[in-house]
Amino acid sequence: MQRVVTAELDLRLGGSIDLIFSLTAARSMPVVTEQLTFTAGDRTYTPTEIVDQSGSRLHRLIGEAGPLQVRYEATVEGQAGTTHTSDLEAITYLRPSRYCQSDEVFAQARRQFRGMQGHELITAVASFASSSITYTPGLSLGTDSAVTTLMTGQGVCRDYAHVVISLLRAMDVPARYAACFAPGLQPMDFHAVAEAYLDGSWYVIDATRLANRRSLVRIATGRDAADCAFLSYHGGHVGLDHLRVDAWVAGEGGFEDSDASTDDIEALIQLA
Repeated sequence: MQRVVTAELDLRLGGSIDLIFSLTAARSMPVVTEQLTFTAGDRTYTPTEIVDQSGSRLHRLIGEAGPLQVRYEATVEGQAGTTHTSDLEAITYLRPSRYCQSDEVFAQARRQFRGMQGHELITAVASFASSSITYTPGLSLGTDSAVTTLMTGQGVCRDYAHVVISLLRAMDVPARYAACFAPGLQPMDFHAVAEAYLDGSWYVIDATRLANRRSLVRIATGRDAADCAFLSYHGGHVGLDHLRVDAWVAGEGGFEDSDASTDDIEALIQLA
């Protein structure tokens, strides 16, 4: 399966600012072609690439006051190779984190999913998040956590992922957050899903049911959204004037491969 992914950002920088971007396909993805540019008028910035322990690629630069254009395009062909998960990683993804307070939802999870484990548990948690949260763009805040989402019953993809992760961790299942490109997603944007660790492999859970999990392209992996923001910055103000994300499956059968309705929601699927 060949997927084409793009991202456009137009920023306004209020001064000399340390910028850290996470918007390219992860190191594990089989990228065929790729172009990433940072331009300000006639000036082109060359960022420093930093790869974290999960294979997320960060691009860092010091931008100067004024407009900055960021453009990314890549073609990804086939499936990513499997990577080894260390005992330390598995332990890390069992612990509570900023947006996934598994300790605070412990009692609810133990009561609601008592006696479940493995595939049955993963399916039950995904189904609960899908049915109990209403997808509401623009109403949730970037500081909302899993606890907030469970109280309000509304959110976007990051909020669904945080709820799934928190409940699984409370049930002693390592779970993590993944930012990705999602062909066929409506409305199109950067997407977020959860992953559960079972029998030595990671399986993707998209409780929004808005994308076909087989076509996803991993960008970043972490404990929660705090580890996977597409932009973080230090030292001044940054305004976002324009953001456009797109992703599609190229070639014959592209629509079916990216159609969320063809995804068997109970199947265990690994992210690309």
